[in-house]
Amino acid sequence: MSAVVLNSIITCPACGHQKDETMPTDACVWLYECEHCKTMLRPKPGDCCVYCSYGTNRCPPMQQSGPCCVD
Repeated sequence: MSAVVLNSIITCPACGHQKDETMPTDACVWLYECEHCKTMLRPKPGDCCVYCSYGTNRCPPMQQSGPCCVD
């Protein structure tokens, strides 16, 4: 089993701005505001969080092949 990666670079689909973020291990991030253009990012249909939709690495629960925070 490989180590969980806690950093992910989020790319805003509206303006292309990128930011390296540290993902939480105990919560999903459903809303993320781009610091450049102020667009509010939400997960794409079928994804559990903004990291899974717009990040270079999936969220920690998904990296471990477990369920995410979706009910």
